[in-house]
Amino acid sequence: MLLNLKKKIQEEGSVLPIQYSFDLSKLEFDTVYPFVSPVEAEGTVEMHAGFAQMTVAVAFDFSVPCDRCTSQIRKRFTYRFSHTLVEALSNEQDADDDQYIVLEEDGTLDLDRLLTEDILLALPTKFLCREDCRGLCPTCGKNLNDGPCGCSQHQIDPRLEVLKQLIDKPE
Repeated sequence: MLLNLKKKIQEEGSVLPIQYSFDLSKLEFDTVYPFVSPVEAEGTVEMHAGFAQMTVAVAFDFSVPCDRCTSQIRKRFTYRFSHTLVEALSNEQDADDDQYIVLEEDGTLDLDRLLTEDILLALPTKFLCREDCRGLCPTCGKNLNDGPCGCSQHQIDPRLEVLKQLIDKPE
């Protein structure tokens, strides 16, 4: 969705409502396509003298495999984002500051792109089916959340076998 704020941004006190949805189902994230519902966005853009304050809440369903046991997780995420929109930056110091979003030369803002960026930065880096997920057995591959697998838990990495011999060696 393109927001055209060229004329509106100068109208101090006016409010532009935002309510729409956009599709991210074709966006690949860590080798899967996790967005299973459209992203619903709702918020406002409040105009001030020479800038605008945008606040948007987004909600979407997300489905990915657990990073430890690979069982499928489906979760609803909701986030709230706030941005200060300006037509141009006033000086070099502002150019280094990420708190401002500069509108395109024609006064537009690609809201889909901005919200997609916000969502990807807000998502957790690790997805777990539950906090105490035990993962998979490294030997047989059984999901340890379903119970023990019976494999020996005292296996030593062959590369470290020499170090074990040093510990076991009598003096």
